[in-house]
Amino acid sequence: MKQRIITGVIGAIVFISMVILGGWFFSIFISIVASVAMIELLKMKKIAPLSLMGIVSLGSMWLLLVPTSWFDQVIPITYTKVETFIFVILVLLMFTVLTKNSFTFDEVGFVILSSVYVGFGFHFLIVTRDIADIGMYLVFFVLFLIWTTDSGAYFAGRAFGKHKLWPDISPKKTIEGSIGGIVAALIVGSIFYMIVPIFPNYITALFIMLIASTFGQLGDLVESALKRHYAVKDSGNVLPGHGGILDRFDSLIYVMPILHLLQLI
Repeated sequence: MKQRIITGVIGAIVFISMVILGGWFFSIFISIVASVAMIELLKMKKIAPLSLMGIVSLGSMWLLLVPTSWFDQVIPITYTKVETFIFVILVLLMFTVLTKNSFTFDEVGFVILSSVYVGFGFHFLIVTRDIADIGMYLVFFVLFLIWTTDSGAYFAGRAFGKHKLWPDISPKKTIEGSIGGIVAALIVGSIFYMIVPIFPNYITALFIMLIASTFGQLGDLVESALKRHYAVKDSGNVLPGHGGILDRFDSLIYVMPILHLLQLI
């Protein structure tokens, strides 16, 4: 427990510091974090990061991760993430031919899904921080909602939990804990909004609170399902007492694309 607390405090200080610094500091930091997360996924599937498939997977993830503005000075062509995604798929399918099916269609599916999951999730985190004037507050708002949901669900589950939420995926989570997490997020989110009113109205802020707290828990379950599928306890061991990067960022990278797709941030 002591090691877990120390790691949590140090990790929170580093992450919060990077959010405050913003700019290239934050972008490079998140890019490193995303790369570690992708390597964790590869190892879960027993793929060596420095193998052909590992390198292709990391490259595909990076194409989806980095903002298109990074290439403005290098490639004088405007392209979208959708076009990038299509290009990645075509290249990966080409590899099945060039490798004479040693790089299989199923493995292409894994690379595509993993690249989208990690790449787009962290991409929208970088994009959100880069929003002029309010980017830092938006990231903190969502971050605090997810942290509060996680803590609220834990304590409410311990105090009132009787009905399992999804026992086949995560046996310890309860319906009561899930509701407690959402209520805690609504309270903390409302206080945050009163101090820093970064949205046009409270209804928008309330909608984001519900989306972040609800889908944040779903993101946690998604990662739990992955770990069960690959029969691992944690996604990695880079964070002593906390497991891997995916164990800590699963909710955040699941929520960020949803908020952007709904054009809430």
